[in-house]
Amino acid sequence: MTIEDVQNHPDTRNIAINKVGIKDIRHPFIFIDKEGHQQATVGTFDLSVNLPHHQKGTHMSRFVALLNEDCQQLSIKSFSALLEKMTLKLEAETGYINTKFLHFVNKAAPVSGVKSLLDYQIKLEGQWSKEVTKIHVSVVIPVTSLCPCSKKISEYGAHNQRSHITVSAAITGNICLEDIIQLVEKQASSELYSLLKRPDEKYVTELAYDNPKFVEDVVRDIATALNEEERILSYTLEAENFESIHNHSAYAVIENKKLT
Repeated sequence: MTIEDVQNHPDTRNIAINKVGIKDIRHPFIFIDKEGHQQATVGTFDLSVNLPHHQKGTHMSRFVALLNEDCQQLSIKSFSALLEKMTLKLEAETGYINTKFLHFVNKAAPVSGVKSLLDYQIKLEGQWSKEVTKIHVSVVIPVTSLCPCSKKISEYGAHNQRSHITVSAAITGNICLEDIIQLVEKQASSELYSLLKRPDEKYVTELAYDNPKFVEDVVRDIATALNEEERILSYTLEAENFESIHNHSAYAVIENKKLT
């Protein structure tokens, strides 16, 4: 028995669709980091392609098949290959994949060396066609900031806060998540760690005290480092300090289109 393929029927309304596909499908995969280490995670995926004006529908099941057959492992470098494979599988001209997932880095405490996992929120966005491949990454990096004003005016101590730095950047395939994370953490008053022994806590507390920064200082220092990174083509940089002595956040944004 032959089953009719309705989606392959012609459409006479003469209207192309920019993106058609599936959203919010969760899928497990192994993420490969800079050192080649494998880490199991679960991503939430949006997958779509363009649809020409003469075609009635796309093949929705092929998106799910792609994840199950071709997305057991993923890295920044392999992301463009997955985009290309999806677009060709769907017989389209342009394909799009967005995925959000947690990435963990095994960080060593600065004095004791004890290791613990710290999580980072990651978003990968890609577009592929025969003419161009675009890869965009967004990383949320938690750090510590210490207020220069509080340190200056207080007889002892200074207030500090946990901060979220979000780097959303168009990148080349040669940069890794760890490169961006380390670039940002170097510009904070102090890094964050999941596990600290007493000597480590003393170290990071004094490090932050010796390295006070306003939210404006943080974004400018990070922007300076991003501007020098050739593998980052453009970016939006956000810093949000969750204030410890106010019921609001301090916030700053820098955008740099660089080559765009």
